[in-house]
Amino acid sequence: MHEGHHHRRCHDQDDDMLYLDLKKLKVISPLGRGAKGVVFLVRTENGELLALKAILRSSIDKKKKAASSSHDCNEYRRICFERQVLASFHHPLLPKLHGVLITDKIVGYAIDYCSGRDLNSLRKKQTEKMFSDDIIRFYAAELVLALEYLHNSGIVYRDLKPENVMVQENGHLMLVDFDLSTKLPSKSPETRSVSSETKPQIKPKKKKKFGFFFKRRDSGISPDDSVQREELESNSMSSESDSVEKSNSFVGTEEYVGPEIILGDGHDFSVDWWCLGVMLYEMLYGTTPFRGANRKETFYRIITKAPDLTGEWTPLRDLIGKLLEKDPRKRISVREIRGHEFFRAVDWDTITEMPRPPFIPELTDVEGMEGNKEIDVESYVQRVFKVGEEGKVENNRKSVTANCEENRRNKDVWVNNHPTQIQNDNFLIF
Repeated sequence: MHEGHHHRRCHDQDDDMLYLDLKKLKVISPLGRGAKGVVFLVRTENGELLALKAILRSSIDKKKKAASSSHDCNEYRRICFERQVLASFHHPLLPKLHGVLITDKIVGYAIDYCSGRDLNSLRKKQTEKMFSDDIIRFYAAELVLALEYLHNSGIVYRDLKPENVMVQENGHLMLVDFDLSTKLPSKSPETRSVSSETKPQIKPKKKKKFGFFFKRRDSGISPDDSVQREELESNSMSSESDSVEKSNSFVGTEEYVGPEIILGDGHDFSVDWWCLGVMLYEMLYGTTPFRGANRKETFYRIITKAPDLTGEWTPLRDLIGKLLEKDPRKRISVREIRGHEFFRAVDWDTITEMPRPPFIPELTDVEGMEGNKEIDVESYVQRVFKVGEEGKVENNRKSVTANCEENRRNKDVWVNNHPTQIQNDNFLIF
C-alpha cells in the first residue's frame, strides 16, 4: 500500500490539526539529535518559538517494509502514536502539539520549546552534581503528577530519565519523548494485587532472545539486535500482575530499565515508578544505582542487586527503596507515593502553579543563535541520517559533529548561551 495512503489514514481523525509549512518557519538552530530524528529551534510567522522534531521519511518507509509484521519494530506506528498522544495532552507538565509537518523527505511535529535544557544538565551544574532533598521533592512531585496523568490516560511512559525531562521557561518541568510509550487497556493501576502470601515463581532456565537498540544511556532500547536472557535469568525471580494487560516490548534505557522488562514477563504502569526510583537515586547520589561495567553486568545488577542507599534513614531514601522494589506487584503505587512521608508538605493541587521553582532559566539570546547560513532542514536531516540500500539507517556522526562545529563558529553563544548545547554527538532531547 502506498505510504501516502497510510499518512492519510494516520491523520484522518485530525481534520482540525494544524499542518506546518516548512517554508514559513524560520529555522534558528539545531538543538540536538536522537536515534530517530533531529530537533530544531524554529520561529513561526507570529514569532512563537517551537521545538521541531524532524524524521527522515525514507528511513520510516524502509523499516516499515522490513518489519511490517512486527508491532514493536514498526517505526511508522511509533511516530503516529507519539503524534496522537501529544495531540491529546492537556497538562502543564506535558508538551502541546503545535503542528504536524509532512514533506516528501521528512515527517515531524512541533512542540513547546523549553529554554532550560534537561534535568541531567541541571544536575551536573550543582555542587557535587547532586540536588538537595528539597529540590528533589519539587521535581519528584511534578514527575509524579505527569506520570499519574499519563497512567490515567492509559499510557505507560517506559523511558523516564533526566534527559527526557526538560525545564520550561517558568522553571517547571516538561516530560518529552513519547516514542517508546504505549497504551494499555484501561484498568486502574491502583487495582494491583499486593498480597505478601503470593510468592513469585522461579522460571525454568531457557534460551530466549530479546531485541534491543542501544547507544549508551541516551538512547532507547527497542527491538533490533539480540541478547541472550538465560544468564541474566539464572538466579532471578519473575512476578505476574493481573491488574492490567501487559506489554512484552523490550524497551527503555539501559540504566533505567525495569527488571520485569529485562526478564520479559510483561510490564505495566508500575515500570514507570521503577524508573522514577532510579531518577531520584541519581538526583541524590549523582549516579544511577545499578550501573555496571557493561550492559550485561548492568542488567544483572538490576535483576539481582539491592540499591546501595548509603547514609542515615530519611524519608527520601525510604521512598527510593520502595520505588526500586524488584517485584512490580509489591512496588509502591501512585496513591502510596502521594501519601508518602517524603511528600508530606507538598500541596498537590497547587505545585504546578508555584511562582518560583528552584531554577529559572536565563533568557536566551535567540537572535544571537542565528548563524549567517540558512539551515535547510531536509538536507540537514538527510546528512545526519543516511539510509543504506538495505534500509538500515546510519547515524552520520561525522556530519552531525561537523554541523555542530559550524554552529559554534557562527557565534560563541552556541557554547556559552545555548540552553540545549550539544555536548557530544549522542545528546538527546527526544
